[in-house]
Amino acid sequence: MTDKKKTAAAAEVETDDIEIQIERELTPEERIEELESEVAEWKDKYLRNMAEFENYRRRSIQEKTDWIKMATQKLALEVCDVLDNFERALEQITEEHKEDKLIKGFGLIEQQLRNVLERESVRKIEALGAEFDPQWHEALAHIPSEEPENTIAAVIQNGYMIHDKVLRPARVAVSSGTKEPDTNNNKSTMEE
Repeated sequence: MTDKKKTAAAAEVETDDIEIQIERELTPEERIEELESEVAEWKDKYLRNMAEFENYRRRSIQEKTDWIKMATQKLALEVCDVLDNFERALEQITEEHKEDKLIKGFGLIEQQLRNVLERESVRKIEALGAEFDPQWHEALAHIPSEEPENTIAAVIQNGYMIHDKVLRPARVAVSSGTKEPDTNNNKSTMEE
């Protein structure tokens, strides 16, 4: 019995080998089709890799460009603080002192700082009287005013943009609508 099993197993192995050989032996047309299929597959992989590399190259160039644009961002923000302080100081000058040479010198320094920032594409966000937009403004308070509701009534700190990106949002007080007449004062005056 063991010899019969060995013979049957050997015959089975021989038939498997024959089937494998039959599968491996392709006609020339089939072989051409198989090779064309492989070529198409490799070509597709090549094109995909080239597209990925091109996207990577473009992304790298864009990142470098953005990095160069934003390299001065921190320094520009600090210069903006200095400019704001100059502006606040110059607003406090009385009419009688405006012709003083020292004051005129401070005004020229302020203008020079503005020009330096403009050359670096830093510009002030004009907020007073504009409609509140959280993309450009940071609301610190709601106050009653003559302005319509949701309009900026006061600028607490100037905001700045660099290359169409917000460097610092303008810190503002937003109008909550028109002032209502003070009824308490009217009552007290009527009672007197």
